[in-house]
Amino acid sequence: MFKNLNLSNYLLILPLVVIFLSGCQLKEEKTVLKLAHGLEPSHPVHKGMVAMAKRLDVISEGKMAIDIYPSGQLGSEQQNVEMLQIGSLAITKVSAAVLESFTDNFQVLGLPYIFRSKQHSFNVLDGDIGKELLLSTEKFKVRGLCFYDAGSRSFYTLNKPIKTPDDLQGMKLRVMKSQTAMELVRAMGGSPTPISWGELYTALQSGVVDGAENNPPSFYTSHHYEVCKYYSLNEHTMVPDVLIVSTVIWNKLTDQEKEWLQQAADESVPSQREVWAQSEKESLEKVQKAGVIINYPDKEPFAKKVEPMIESYRAKPELFDLIQRIKAVED
Repeated sequence: MFKNLNLSNYLLILPLVVIFLSGCQLKEEKTVLKLAHGLEPSHPVHKGMVAMAKRLDVISEGKMAIDIYPSGQLGSEQQNVEMLQIGSLAITKVSAAVLESFTDNFQVLGLPYIFRSKQHSFNVLDGDIGKELLLSTEKFKVRGLCFYDAGSRSFYTLNKPIKTPDDLQGMKLRVMKSQTAMELVRAMGGSPTPISWGELYTALQSGVVDGAENNPPSFYTSHHYEVCKYYSLNEHTMVPDVLIVSTVIWNKLTDQEKEWLQQAADESVPSQREVWAQSEKESLEKVQKAGVIINYPDKEPFAKKVEPMIESYRAKPELFDLIQRIKAVED
């Protein structure tokens, strides 16, 4: 092709060839992963994912990137999980409760008052138990990357405050599609009603349910405080969120790319927890200013109501052993 060119012509063409080849090489080496979830961009869990994406760009020196699609842009939580399983989406966020449908061991994270404190939950999730759980869903084509703080879940209601478990009698309460969450509400005297997160505002507004249960930032960013004017911080569970990656896509990554992605996820956890703590405080202040009555009921009666639920796990030796291991972790 170039046999009739003299040396000066070669020198003129060479930089153009180098630029062209460099551009092709950069394009081929860049790995872009899609991450979709249902939360608003103002939510602290979304901010944790943004921190992960920024960290991945730095760690990989621009060779990997994450494109984030919040607010249900690419479908519901269930649809996102299904997309992971076929490899059409790389990463999504789910509540740990959702993963109960994949492996029973995730049930323990949704048990009421299983964690003695916030630090106790962090020690469990950051340790061997957490690592085991993150990898326990691989046969279902999803793999856990890390746990994000999702705070404590408490009851919020339309027409009356919840001060004792007796106040829940006969009330229809929205729960996640989780067997453990349903058992919890039944044990406390309520009537559990599974409804998707995206449909809950309308269900509350129309009176399909009398209330729901969630953490302060979710209560605020979802605008549920506009219809529910009572928030009772009984803090019955500390169910974390989980970032999960498609194993279809994970297995296509190089060992180096896997290391970068896992490192970015791990390093985003402390910053997400800091953002969460601040957001929790601000959310409670904002809903209170909007007219929500916040009360702090005695947790002991609620805990006693669910003791039989915990004891029932003796019939499931593997899960009961996991419960004992969690209790043995220090605060």
